[in-house]
Amino acid sequence: MFFDRPDSGEGAVLVHIDFPEGAEREDPREFEELVRSAGLAALALITGTRSSPDPRTYIGKGKLEEVREAVEFCEAELVLFNHALSPSQQRNLEVELDCRVVDRTGLILDIFAQRARTHEGKLQVELAQLQYQATRLVHGWSHLDRQQGGYGMRGTGETQSEADRRLLRDREKLIKSRLKKVQSQRDQSRRARKRSSTPSVSLVGYTNAGKSTLFNALTNAEVYAADQLFATLDPTLRRLPVQGLGEIVLVDTVGFIRHLPHKLVEAFKATLQETREADLLLHVIDCADDDRALNMEQVEIVLDEIDSLDRPTLQVFNKIDLMPGQTSRIDRDETGMPWRVWLSAKDANGLELINQVIGEILTSNLFEQTIELSPKDGQLRALLYDQGAILNETIDENGQFVLDVRIEKDDMLKILSRAGIPSERFIPKDKEFWQQ
Repeated sequence: MFFDRPDSGEGAVLVHIDFPEGAEREDPREFEELVRSAGLAALALITGTRSSPDPRTYIGKGKLEEVREAVEFCEAELVLFNHALSPSQQRNLEVELDCRVVDRTGLILDIFAQRARTHEGKLQVELAQLQYQATRLVHGWSHLDRQQGGYGMRGTGETQSEADRRLLRDREKLIKSRLKKVQSQRDQSRRARKRSSTPSVSLVGYTNAGKSTLFNALTNAEVYAADQLFATLDPTLRRLPVQGLGEIVLVDTVGFIRHLPHKLVEAFKATLQETREADLLLHVIDCADDDRALNMEQVEIVLDEIDSLDRPTLQVFNKIDLMPGQTSRIDRDETGMPWRVWLSAKDANGLELINQVIGEILTSNLFEQTIELSPKDGQLRALLYDQGAILNETIDENGQFVLDVRIEKDDMLKILSRAGIPSERFIPKDKEFWQQ
């Protein structure tokens, strides 16, 4: 399949191979979206079917010749594969096709490099790129194959590739140390929010599901939002007033994608920490997408990889404006708790429902009441202060500490257990409190 050559953008021949259902399967439509998001021009799409990748060139000899002809006919500058190539496969393909070859991982890394705006984001992308490039250092010039030693040429010295790897390791070490400082600063901010009992809600979801559009609509922010993959890369935090709860912190995060490169997940650990420690995840889903079930599954895979799958989650079915007859509504489970909201962030249809259900879910997870402690309960009082759970404290005429406490249920149970105090002492009259 050939496309008209556009007026601008580096031209590329796209290669997509269909495999039987399994880990190697990719989506050609998503591939074209990735190419468009990278600012490249798709000149031709070469497709094929194989039972398994060729160990040398990933594609067979016949398909390799078809790609070569397309490169020559389109005068393409590079070839993009919708698959992860091994370093040797990429090198062999570049020799055979006599042009640059980039795989799916390299393409996603390039998009991330274009999108990074903050200092932290740029460091994270560079770290992922260094880790990716470390396995692809090959040099064709023999005069630098091995540097000579000193006087009398004692020893053969290090090869050029070895020198490059050493430089990459040094740079990687420096970036990791800088990211560690950034993570420390984020940890301090999170501890401050926890001490002030400010809940955090994190937006997660497949890329281009409408997270940033929803974020802007809820907070009146101006986060960049566009109909392209990975429009948002750097996390953004804004305060959002919620009825019956007060202010929360809403976090907009990078979108996920199937087969998200593990190097990116590792590099973005500091950013994704916001998701791991969120009190509630809003899983934003493009309900008009035919592949929404598969996209939801891929998001859960990444959440599991960053240890966030156990966080309380609300599904947000966005883009109902693309589904004729669909209206905004709240779906509830058998206990009456909300588990899904249907809305359109673009049209601001159903936004009030989000505010409502966030308040319902977060307040249902809170232990919020006034308790009395005797001087003998000093350990419990100290633990509650340490968690920032005490909003106000007075002493009555009997010398009892009267504390206004606000803390998550699970955290309260852990504190009571550490203090050696049975939870029954503070269970409210509603016996279903701890079962919600």
